[in-house]
Amino acid sequence: MCSAPGTYVWLGILFVTTVAVHQMSPEFEEQFLRQRSTNIHELSNNPVRVLIGSAMWIDGGRWAPYAVLYAVFHAPAERWLGTARWLLVCLAAHVLASLISEGALLLAVRHGVAPHSAVNTLDIGVSYALAGVIAVLTYRIASPWRYPYLAVVLVGYGVPLAIGRTFTDLGHFISVLIGLACYPLVRGRGKARNPKETVAALRG
Repeated sequence: MCSAPGTYVWLGILFVTTVAVHQMSPEFEEQFLRQRSTNIHELSNNPVRVLIGSAMWIDGGRWAPYAVLYAVFHAPAERWLGTARWLLVCLAAHVLASLISEGALLLAVRHGVAPHSAVNTLDIGVSYALAGVIAVLTYRIASPWRYPYLAVVLVGYGVPLAIGRTFTDLGHFISVLIGLACYPLVRGRGKARNPKETVAALRG
């Protein structure tokens, strides 16, 4: 935990906010979270507040799966990159993917492709940052193992976009591209790891 403080502080905040959400009535919860959503309406009025606030709440209210995902992806990335660089990856993926996907939604609304009600949709969560971190971990894996991992990541986020074609799916795929674009941040952070060597070391 001490080697990845940012990951576990963030996870702790998510636990507290998830407990808080479960104490709210459904009507109040929807209104409360909508005001912290990175939708077009809130981004137009309170961009900094909602970009930060939306990352402090979990979409769906289930904390346990995120605890596993944070331990599997965020914690290793933070230990590898250091807290500052890891946080930069998270911020870049969360902020840029939110702005780009909502910008695309705004164009869709203006051209009549999406309903006007979409400007005030409920859009919270930490999945964009997670997707960016999953992608940047590609560079932690040595070749040739890196390429199957990258293929799984691209397929895992690309197929939902191709099938569902939602703006959230677009945001996730953009987050992956942003994570891959963070390659300059991984320089000087140690050589890539060979999974076979790691498994052998664990076996002793």
